[in-house]
Amino acid sequence: MSVVPTETPTPRATLLKGLQSHFEDVRGRVARVLADVLPKGLYARSLIIIIAPIVVLEGVIAFAFMESHWQRVTRRLSEATARDIAALVELYQDYQHDDDYGRLIEMARDHLNLSMQVLPAGDLPAPLPRPFFAILDRALQNEVQRYVKKPFWLDTVGESRHVEIRVRTDDAVLRFVATRSQTYPSNSHIFLLWMVGTSVILLTVAILFLRNQIKPILRLAEAADAFGKGRPVPDDFKPRGAREVRQAAQAFLEMRDRIKTHVEQRTTMLAGVSHDLRTVLTRFKLEMELLPDGPEANSLRADVGEMQQMLEDYLAFAKGDGGEEAKPTRLRLLLEEIETEAQVYGAQVELKMRRKTQELELPLKRHAFKRAVTNLVTNACRFGDRVVIRAATEGEWLRVEVDDDGPGIAAGERENVFRPFYRLDHARNQDNGNTGLGLAISRDIAKSHGGDITLGESSMGGLRAVISVPL
Repeated sequence: MSVVPTETPTPRATLLKGLQSHFEDVRGRVARVLADVLPKGLYARSLIIIIAPIVVLEGVIAFAFMESHWQRVTRRLSEATARDIAALVELYQDYQHDDDYGRLIEMARDHLNLSMQVLPAGDLPAPLPRPFFAILDRALQNEVQRYVKKPFWLDTVGESRHVEIRVRTDDAVLRFVATRSQTYPSNSHIFLLWMVGTSVILLTVAILFLRNQIKPILRLAEAADAFGKGRPVPDDFKPRGAREVRQAAQAFLEMRDRIKTHVEQRTTMLAGVSHDLRTVLTRFKLEMELLPDGPEANSLRADVGEMQQMLEDYLAFAKGDGGEEAKPTRLRLLLEEIETEAQVYGAQVELKMRRKTQELELPLKRHAFKRAVTNLVTNACRFGDRVVIRAATEGEWLRVEVDDDGPGIAAGERENVFRPFYRLDHARNQDNGNTGLGLAISRDIAKSHGGDITLGESSMGGLRAVISVPL
């Protein structure tokens, strides 16, 4: 029997694997940080998409201009000025006419555009502090030091239009004054102003254009959100904006009309079915009243009553919210009605509301929302002796909690009970009249308001059902 040797990872493979894992972890962290920092809105993100390339492009252009053009031209101009000064210094040292430097000064003025003075010998002034934008001062200083080869002093800060340079010789101090344009490029600010000005114009146009393009998308989102919450779409909503946005808005309006037509047709059909079935059940009840009392008749009456209750549940589930329009509703009055009506189930029902929630008024499909909360309260009364209804607001949401002290529902079954016709096997679902539609109806109504229902463990030891809808 041969033994297949197992391959052990080499140190290099282990290192590469560790580096890859570390790189992926860092990338994930960076992605999370960027997701938290970057704006979430479409308008802000679109602005970033436009502004970022403009800023990068202008940064590159400015860097290239400063690096390749402006610095090179500055260096060449400073070099030319330094050479002229060096030549004048050498001519001064070789000059034969004592105390008569008129010809030399005229030549500096007429041919080199430099103002020259011969001052008595002495010390040079103290060095001046470097200007804030020291690149100009540094370029000229380097070139003068390179060509003159004598002690010198320069002032690039004093007069805004001139540059002063003093060179000390053995018997005098030569003072030179040159225009700033001789040593530095004078039109650089024009380029920068043009660049900034065009950027401002481009950004202004982009902001105005984007605002007009984003507004129809925001209007479409608001209309879809209102329709999803069962609220009427604004009357002034109509397709606007770019072609694709208009197509999306038109598709939304057509979808809304189809859904409304379907709901109206289903409601009309169910009303007819409900009327016909209730008529048959009514005849059953009348015929049973003619039967003499007995075990068989009583059993038949119970079956007919259960059949009627099941029929009502089936129709309520199929009907949903019945196309009911959302209207401003006082929450406290609605929950007080539910509390009063729930007393017939024999359980102790108590309503608790925070003070600021007692005066809350919000758009609700009143009858549908009442049915959803009533289903939760009825379910709690069926299996508990004490039921507490709480209402509170959290941010932009309304939370209505229904707590009981019954047996509760296992965590693994809490999502299953929302499935239509689903029934549990434990004590919480052993009533014969239960169709398994109550929670399904309640969740359907909650979702028609743009919310949902969740189940959890109650502080009273039983089940907590929470219905959440946006304000």
